[in-house]
Amino acid sequence: MTDALTAMAAGFGTGLSLIVAIGAQNAFVLRQGIRRDAVLAVVGICALSDAALIALGVGGVGAAVGAWPAALTAVGLLGGGFLLVYGFLAGRRVLRPSALRAATEPAGSVRRAVLTCLALTWLNPHVYLDTVFLLGSIAADRGPLRWTFGLGAALASLFWFAALGFGARLLSRFLARPSSWRVLDGLVAATMITMGATLISGA
Repeated sequence: MTDALTAMAAGFGTGLSLIVAIGAQNAFVLRQGIRRDAVLAVVGICALSDAALIALGVGGVGAAVGAWPAALTAVGLLGGGFLLVYGFLAGRRVLRPSALRAATEPAGSVRRAVLTCLALTWLNPHVYLDTVFLLGSIAADRGPLRWTFGLGAALASLFWFAALGFGARLLSRFLARPSSWRVLDGLVAATMITMGATLISGA
C-alpha cells in the first residue's frame, strides 16, 4: 500500500511539473475560464485527453511511435500552422476594439470552443513528448506500479486544468477593464505565435 501511494504521489508530482507551464493549451483554458465559456467541456477534454495519452505512454506506445519520426514531423507542421493562425486572431483582437468587446462577453459557441481545445491538445507535439514519451519512460521504471504512477499523473492533469479553468473567474474583476483584455490577448498571441514558429522551424 505504501509503495502504491509513493508511486501515485511521484506520478502526481511529475505530471504537475510537466503541465504547469505557459503554453497554448493553458492559455486557452485560462481565457475560457475568465470568460466562463464552456469551461466544463474544455477542462474535461484537456483532462481526458491527457489521461488517454498517459495511458498510451504507460502501455508502451511511445516506444513504438518513436520508431516513426515522420509522425511527429507531420504533427509539428499541422500544430504549428494552427497555433500561428490562432495567435494572429488573438493579435487582431488586441488591435480591433470591436473584436475585443466581443471577447469580453460570456456567451460563446461551445462547439467552437470544443474544436479549438481538441486542436490545441492533439496537434501539439509537446503533448506527446511529455505524456506519451517522457511520462511513459519514467513510468516504465516503476515496473508493476507503472499504472499507479500513470494514475497519479492523470490526477495531476485533472487537478491543474480544473484549478485553471474554474479558478480563472477570480480574475474577472481585474479583467473587467478592456485594457486588461488587451494585455491577456497580447500574451496569448505572443505565446501562440512563438510556439507555432518554433514547431514549424523544428519540424
